[in-house]
Amino acid sequence: MKLDTKWNMKCPQSELDLEIVRTILGESKIHNADITLREDVTAEDLIDVVEGNRVYIPAIYVLNKIDQISIEELDIIYKIPHCVPISAHHKWNFDDLLEKMWEYLNLTRIYTKPKGQLPDYQSPVVLKSQATTVENFCLKIHKNLLKDFKHALVWGSSVKHQPQRVGKEHVLNDEDVVQIVKKV
Repeated sequence: MKLDTKWNMKCPQSELDLEIVRTILGESKIHNADITLREDVTAEDLIDVVEGNRVYIPAIYVLNKIDQISIEELDIIYKIPHCVPISAHHKWNFDDLLEKMWEYLNLTRIYTKPKGQLPDYQSPVVLKSQATTVENFCLKIHKNLLKDFKHALVWGSSVKHQPQRVGKEHVLNDEDVVQIVKKV
């Protein structure tokens, strides 16, 4: 069976040619296609796009027993992407592992501050990094909190002044401290 495939390369391909593309498309029962490649891709990349059902989940490789290797070997391990060396026995590098987990999970910690008290750093409100507005923060605490919302006082890297009065639309950063002020 002949495949009618139009091939348009916007940049040189180091791995793919027209025959490989036709073979991949034929195996997926695609017999007529216009292919435009705007970057150098591999056969696996093309298969992932054609299949459309591949989901890549971020991973962290935790390498244990760093107490049994040399400093030179540890330097090499630190250069490997997505790796966190630890020693479970000596409890070394757990803080780096925790920070990397927060980063890879794309989560943001927001601390609460009741009026006249110190912030509660033990129990943060955890939000997804795509939804870090004061409004999302209020909804996470209680759905009725927005009805009486007047403004919020924020301490942290998302504001210029410490504290700063903000509205519902303000975007919070990781480890900001928020105090909600309600209407009377």
